[in-house]
Amino acid sequence: MTISYQSTGALADNTNTITPGLPAGFAAGQLAVLQVVSGHPNDSIPSTPSGWSLVGSFSGGGGTFGLNTGPRRLTWFARELTGGDSAPTTSIPSGSVGSVIGGRVFTLARTAGTGWRWALSSGQDATNDTSFSAACTSALTFKPGDFVVLGYGLATQAAGPGAPGVTASGITFAMVDMHANDQVTSGNGGRIAMRSTSVTGGSGTQAPTVTATLTAASTGVGAVLRVREASSDISASPQSVFPPRNLVSVTGLEGDDITSVAVYRQYGTDQTPVRAASGIDTTSADVLLRVDAEQPFGVSINYAATLTDVNGASWTVYSGPIMSTVDCDVISDAIRGTGAKVFIEEWADKKRSRDATVFNVGGRLVVVGRPRSGAQGTVTVSTDTDDDGDALQEVLDNATEGTILIRKQVTLSGVDGHLALLSDDERRTWSIPYRMWDLEHAETEPWPDSLEAAGFTLQDIANNYSTLGDLAADFATLLAIALFDFGT
Repeated sequence: MTISYQSTGALADNTNTITPGLPAGFAAGQLAVLQVVSGHPNDSIPSTPSGWSLVGSFSGGGGTFGLNTGPRRLTWFARELTGGDSAPTTSIPSGSVGSVIGGRVFTLARTAGTGWRWALSSGQDATNDTSFSAACTSALTFKPGDFVVLGYGLATQAAGPGAPGVTASGITFAMVDMHANDQVTSGNGGRIAMRSTSVTGGSGTQAPTVTATLTAASTGVGAVLRVREASSDISASPQSVFPPRNLVSVTGLEGDDITSVAVYRQYGTDQTPVRAASGIDTTSADVLLRVDAEQPFGVSINYAATLTDVNGASWTVYSGPIMSTVDCDVISDAIRGTGAKVFIEEWADKKRSRDATVFNVGGRLVVVGRPRSGAQGTVTVSTDTDDDGDALQEVLDNATEGTILIRKQVTLSGVDGHLALLSDDERRTWSIPYRMWDLEHAETEPWPDSLEAAGFTLQDIANNYSTLGDLAADFATLLAIALFDFGT
């Protein structure tokens, strides 16, 4: 696993808008970083180029904005390249005396990982001399193998940073490599420089300090951009048990310092939170597992996880497509993991009421009403076998909070949803196992998110193992049981 510097594009500078070109030889999968130094009377943050992410921005140096003096702002944007990328455009407000913006793009490549992760910390040196030292204001996590970019944004055009370095308590860095060092001559001018190194020893969370010996006295900003190959990812696999459910796993969290995870089911452009997977604290956890037992049938879906790291940055990862198929309609209880094969025969009406009062005011009827209610009605379903009928009986007997989930064989809006049971009427045909069921219900919200869906039931274990010794021989940990597909 190695991150390597590739190349840097040409400097672009102007009084308000720049479009730095991408470096020659850029390729899909590489990380492009746009480093920008700017100055403006109102100290505005440059605009984020289309398709790029703002990594961070910091202004410092003190004094009053002027020619080769006063504060300068150092801003970073990043984008994983797709191969057909265009040069980014960023700008600050125009029409201000002395305004200046300059920047260039450099690229990094990786040999492994699932993507890119970065974190930024910046600081300032407000002493106008040649000994530059910027203590960064926030701590970053470091570990061996991290790629580290050092950035300088200086007020004085002539103040090139020599002998660049970085320190952090308990962390050892490799020799610093020199990459770019440019005068920005538009407006009141400035200096932009970039160096790189890597962590060779030590690990921990520390606030770094960026240093250099300048060729001319100046103030300015120093920054550390820490870059890693991402280890976190999400995958989803269908379980072969009935009722159908998908096992969703988010892995590699510790390597990316992920402290919070939220998992969503995505159908088209709509995202629905997966049960008990919203804002989960994953501090010191490497894996988050959840079971989705409420997914639609017969349509392609995927899963997304929003990952928040220790520095507050958020990332989104996506699983591949997955489709759950059945040969019937299903009534189930996701919390208990039980369900029954049914066929929806009739759903004649959905009645909605409104608590309203009518007043006769001078011959005119005035209606005062509350919001319209959810729907109530009766759905008729059938079961074909004694096993299916008994399974439905069991679901209705023990429905969690009196709520069931009904789904069509191929998802259908207005049918798939959660029902609060009011009563049920079982009608048997005594000569054959076929039964009809009239389920009087009110449409309701899903079970509370605090209730986690069952990945397996005790019956699943009983169907596969006759003794606890056999179970213990196959599974060393509870996690191994949670990952197992008991339907196979």
